[in-house]
Amino acid sequence: MATTADGHMHERRHIPERRAMARTHSAKRWSAMDWISTLLLVVGGLNWGLVGLFGFDLVAALFGEMSALSRVVYVLVGLSALYTLFAAKKMSHA
Repeated sequence: MATTADGHMHERRHIPERRAMARTHSAKRWSAMDWISTLLLVVGGLNWGLVGLFGFDLVAALFGEMSALSRVVYVLVGLSALYTLFAAKKMSHA
């Protein structure tokens, strides 16, 4: 037990224990939107990796070069990036 400046007694905890408690209290369960956004960002990142390394656009190969469906995938990946930016900003202020 240690005494604070105002004379109150409190229990000191070891740093690893405090870190573990902080993780459990601040851990937030991912929503469905978080999972979908992450999945789309991984798809987009892998696609851009393939484009950069091999000049191969997987989305275009699957759904057609600039077809309506491939454009929807591209837009959803972009929206996922925006969602993730705003979610990360919101979490950093929490």
